Amino acid sequence: MKPFLILQLRPETDASDDEFRAFLAKGGLEHDQVRRIRLDQQNIPADLNLDDFSGVIVGGGPGCVSDAPDKKTPAEARIEFECLSLMPQITAKDTPFLGCCYGIGILGQHLEPGSVSKDKYGEPVSASTCDVTKDGRTDPLLDGIPDRFEAFVGHKEAMQHLPEGCRQLVSSPRCPFQMIRYGQSVYATQFHPEADAHSFETRIGIYKHHGYFPPEEAEALVDMVHAANVHAPAQILRNFVTRYRA
Repeated sequence: MKPFLILQLRPETDASDDEFRAFLAKGGLEHDQVRRIRLDQQNIPADLNLDDFSGVIVGGGPGCVSDAPDKKTPAEARIEFECLSLMPQITAKDTPFLGCCYGIGILGQHLEPGSVSKDKYGEPVSASTCDVTKDGRTDPLLDGIPDRFEAFVGHKEAMQHLPEGCRQLVSSPRCPFQMIRYGQSVYATQFHPEADAHSFETRIGIYKHHGYFPPEEAEALVDMVHAANVHAPAQILRNFVTRYRA
């Protein structure tokens, strides 16, 4: 099979490595079945051909596409530019794509600049109750997923409305666009399908001074994630790999 391309944005090595391990474990992938690019360390090669891959997976990160240019670090601006540079080809060819958290911002920014912002629908670090929509019940990536499930979230910006050509697959009371699809094969989730309690504990420790929550709440949040019943989202990642590796 062709490998999957995994693009990562996190500049913290511990967080990036943990996320990469989670993508492999939850997706049922081996190291030799993926190509990993850490965009905090390198640009996307000029000769990269998306036809050489089964699909593209984009991880999360501390940046926000809706921030004003002067509020982004040079690294954040470069990473955003690199991700966005692939989106015209991905959406035009309907290349299998799964954007996780930051990935929904990238997809929304590409399809309709301004559709992602901090106006509404941000969520603190938590386990969010998500509901599969009517369109979601017939989508192959949600095969085997219960109509209601818990998922780990934590984001300052969110999609404010659905860009043209998109379908809403999963919603939640606090954030209506938890999972969307553009075309037939381009997906994005606001929640983290790869994350389990261990992953979120790692991220809580790393990002406790990044404005997602008061630092003094970190210990209580760790207890919360370990008590949460979060299992279903990993099946979405596994379904993506299974569907597009063939």
